[in-house]
Amino acid sequence: MEIREQILAFIKTLKQRGTAQNTIVSYERDLRQMETYLASAGVFEACRADEMHLRGFLLQMEAEHKRPATIARAAASVKAFFRYLQQTGQVMYDPSQQLKAPKVEKGIPHILTPQEVVRLLQQPKGNTAKVMRDRAMLELLYATGIRVSELIQLQIGDVNLTMEYLVCSKGTRERVIPFGSIARQTLTEYLEKARPQLVKDTDCQQLFTNLSGKKMSRQGFWKLVKQYAQEAGIEGEITPHTLRHSFAAHLVNNGADLYAVGEMMGYADLSAAQVYAKMHRVSVREAYTKAHPRERS
Repeated sequence: MEIREQILAFIKTLKQRGTAQNTIVSYERDLRQMETYLASAGVFEACRADEMHLRGFLLQMEAEHKRPATIARAAASVKAFFRYLQQTGQVMYDPSQQLKAPKVEKGIPHILTPQEVVRLLQQPKGNTAKVMRDRAMLELLYATGIRVSELIQLQIGDVNLTMEYLVCSKGTRERVIPFGSIARQTLTEYLEKARPQLVKDTDCQQLFTNLSGKKMSRQGFWKLVKQYAQEAGIEGEITPHTLRHSFAAHLVNNGADLYAVGEMMGYADLSAAQVYAKMHRVSVREAYTKAHPRERS
């Protein structure tokens, strides 16, 4: 079987496992690039690829000045692919086992100040169905820190307004995330007044939809965030992920347990949440430098 067919089978398996769509798209893109590189080296079957071929693929990406994070992601895609081939008996050994990806330094993500968040959340003004929907989505995103892909996939049954929590699923993993009274109020208003105007199909269980009553796209929500950020006078690049990072950073700054924040964010291990602790240490240092009399002098 040629590599192209094996890639298709691997992608199909990922879909059956419930892997996130963004991950599937990234895997497929990386593996297509690997396939092209191997073909240029005269390798058309995975069983003929060795460690040197795979190292060559990553070195080519480096020569093309790809970012370390891009190369690291490609290395992860290749490893997952060959692990799958070995597990399914399509190759005798996994040539990617010793593959080393470049170390990726995690930078401090851009976050909004609490005041900027308030200004952003105040921008959807009025009582139209669209405005009530936008207000509820922004409040819920900041209240829970979920990913935009998780936000647009929420079903009505995932939200418990009485107990103020939602259930968020990613693949086979599931987490319960609390939210506060303001998010509950905006959600209640949306469900009672706005959603019936947007959704005519009584069988539709999608919590948030576009104006046609269909599933909203990530790009569609991204445009909304950008629009409201401009109206709020917030400078710089603002994305839905900015609200997610701001949620976590603000919790940590106000004394939230790092483990609890990591759980709410859906991180597989605590190390992914360490960046917010680092940000807190930076903010403490800045506050000291600005406020201490000896530093100010």
